[in-house]
Amino acid sequence: MDSTEGISHTGFHAGSSSARDETRVAAKAARRRVRIMPATLHQPLPQHEPVAAPAARLAMKTDGPSRGLLDGAWWPRSRDLLSELPALTDVLDPLWGRITRIAVNPKYWPVIPHEIPVGGHVVKVGWFTPEIDPHKLLLLSYGTGRWDLLVIPPETETESAARLMAAASDYDGPPLTASALIAADETRHAVSAADRPLKPDEAGKHEEDGPASAAVPAGTDRASRLVIGM
Repeated sequence: MDSTEGISHTGFHAGSSSARDETRVAAKAARRRVRIMPATLHQPLPQHEPVAAPAARLAMKTDGPSRGLLDGAWWPRSRDLLSELPALTDVLDPLWGRITRIAVNPKYWPVIPHEIPVGGHVVKVGWFTPEIDPHKLLLLSYGTGRWDLLVIPPETETESAARLMAAASDYDGPPLTASALIAADETRHAVSAADRPLKPDEAGKHEEDGPASAAVPAGTDRASRLVIGM
């Protein structure tokens, strides 16, 4: 007789049922682990608030037709046109009409892209030398007009930048080019430094230096000036 004949059918089925029960219990435990693990391992990432770009530092004539050779002054934070121009056009587009073109002298701009995306449109960029003063930015608004801004070097000290902005946005002038304004202010700074009392260790340093003089730009407070970002 086959040895399997002595095994009870009841016992056989009971053993199979127990195995199935164990399998179901294990499967339920596995499903619980699957539901629990994502909640404990995948935490939501922190939400960071967007950082707003700094506003353009700008002074402009706003009252009546422009006089002099400049319409105002711009003090960028760097020599990167791609990063600096959008903040400038954000201010100028509502005031002057959409700026569509700019032109610069390449002397102080290391990279001059052909186009710069700004505020939902594109500004075309050109460069000319010697037609454009190295310290000037020329802006064109299609069908509206042209404006010339003094470009104050980014590294300029705040006091000097304020003087240059006032001079360039003065309603009555001055009749100086952008480079002449920069040179005049540099000379003014040198004269002011020479006029201050010397320290003991500087006493003999300037004995042979002659007197210096320059035409210093002077800006006056007028209602026609708009100053932004200072």
